[in-house]
Amino acid sequence: METEFRALAELCEKLEATSKRTLMVSLVAEFLKHLRDDEVEPAISMILGRAFPRWDQRTLEVSWATMSGSIKRLTNVDWKDFTKAFSKTGDIGAATKIMFESSRIQRQATLFEKPVTILEARRSLEAIAETSGYGSRERKECLIETLLGEVTPLEAKYIVKIMIGEMRTGFHEGLMELAVSKAFNVPHDVVQRASMLTGDIGEVAAIAKTRGREGISKLQFQVFRPIKPMLAQTAEDINEALKEHGGLTAFEHKLDGARVQIHKAMNKVRIYSRRLTDVTASFPEIVRLTREEVKASEAILEGEIIAVGKDGTPLPFQHFMRRFRRVHDIEEMVKRIPVELFLFDLIYIDGKSLIVDPYVERRKKLKEIAGNIPLTRQIITSSPREAERFLGEAINKGHEGLVAKKLDSPYTLGVRGKRWFKIKLSLEPLDLVIVAAEYGYGRRHNWLSDYYLAARDSESGEFLVVGKTFKGLTDEEIKDMTRRLEEAAIKEEHRRVVVPPKIVVEVAYNEVQKSPKYKCGMALRFARIMRIREDKSPEEADTIQKVRKIYEKQFEKKAIYR
Repeated sequence: METEFRALAELCEKLEATSKRTLMVSLVAEFLKHLRDDEVEPAISMILGRAFPRWDQRTLEVSWATMSGSIKRLTNVDWKDFTKAFSKTGDIGAATKIMFESSRIQRQATLFEKPVTILEARRSLEAIAETSGYGSRERKECLIETLLGEVTPLEAKYIVKIMIGEMRTGFHEGLMELAVSKAFNVPHDVVQRASMLTGDIGEVAAIAKTRGREGISKLQFQVFRPIKPMLAQTAEDINEALKEHGGLTAFEHKLDGARVQIHKAMNKVRIYSRRLTDVTASFPEIVRLTREEVKASEAILEGEIIAVGKDGTPLPFQHFMRRFRRVHDIEEMVKRIPVELFLFDLIYIDGKSLIVDPYVERRKKLKEIAGNIPLTRQIITSSPREAERFLGEAINKGHEGLVAKKLDSPYTLGVRGKRWFKIKLSLEPLDLVIVAAEYGYGRRHNWLSDYYLAARDSESGEFLVVGKTFKGLTDEEIKDMTRRLEEAAIKEEHRRVVVPPKIVVEVAYNEVQKSPKYKCGMALRFARIMRIREDKSPEEADTIQKVRKIYEKQFEKKAIYR
């Protein structure tokens, strides 16, 4: 018998009501134990706020305007009530639940109605994602209304949260790995490794349920299944990196482009962004280059794609992003904004995983198979002076700085640690998320040009505002941003709109100040947007904990010189 979606919604409600991680893990583990084999992956994806597995390239492509239209028609409630509910809860799903509860239409299930199951909810989401072409918006609306029309207010809350990808229960992927371990009696480290290799904990759990430890121990990389990239911490300077790496390390130019993961199997090549989305169509020349040059039947490589000017020097990141988001008129854009690929790591080759191999060995093998594709510039040194000179060279060439890589470091998927450090000359910018915006004044009166910037709370998943800015974007970027924000607007009040936390921007600032104005108690001074990070997801935004550390470090330094 199929499990009702109501049971999943009730579980999520319990998760939302507690901050005790051990209790959360126990609740989810118990829930997973009683699912059918074919329900495990869909349920896990939904609990984590995803319609589909992480590796699945399908998207719902449903705007808030479309979804809100369906909710309005189903509930027939004055939309001002939704605005009030959202103001009270700050949560789209919770506001939807209130709308359905106060609906004048009696929506309780009767004895003759069949409850929606987890698998039926997944099939509905698949149908929405696969609807395209002329009239697709109307067909999507019909599918959404059919699904929401068959569920209770509590279920509607979580259907909406899954569709917009904003679960906010505080139950993240790391806790899910613990729950899977507990549910199916498989050691946590085995589950964690399998999750990294496959790129999706839902698939791992499904195998753990049917084949146990032996089944998931056999899991390996699959070409065309993107995996989480290894991440770098920020070092204050060259000396910190050298000290942490035992006095000798590899320094590489940190390029101002987009990090990509390239998968190759014979003549087939796919390119994935650091968000694990397929961007192959945007870079036909990189596909051709990889196909012609990489000397391996199968490979998973990492590199950086940068835009270059006529003289071969790097173009600003904003220029590159015009290529990154492009899906139409590609050949014309190839001529207008040429790009170059620089490789820096090799993760898998011809059936063999290299993630436990030392970094220097992976780099050596990469050079052997790269053909005429250049590798990022590198030096291996113990000399701070030589490293400083190399940093200056990187900056002078228009790059961001350096990455320091420990020579014997394995490739730790999805982990940010001290084996890799990024080093820049100036105060490191923050990746923040736009959660609201205001219309400007004067010639900007029709544009949403004043942006509320938020950092993610790593404990609760909440996005906390740390400042506002109207600086940094060009007129064209502001116009495009206005269109995107207006389409996503959940709530409008006077000259301000509130939006789901989706768009990530890189923000420069002078310092972090104490401020009673914001809930977090801090604010960025002289914040300005440096660029829009289409290559980053809200989950990759910097945390409020990081902002607090920056503030405390500033305070310590200021105290010394009083």
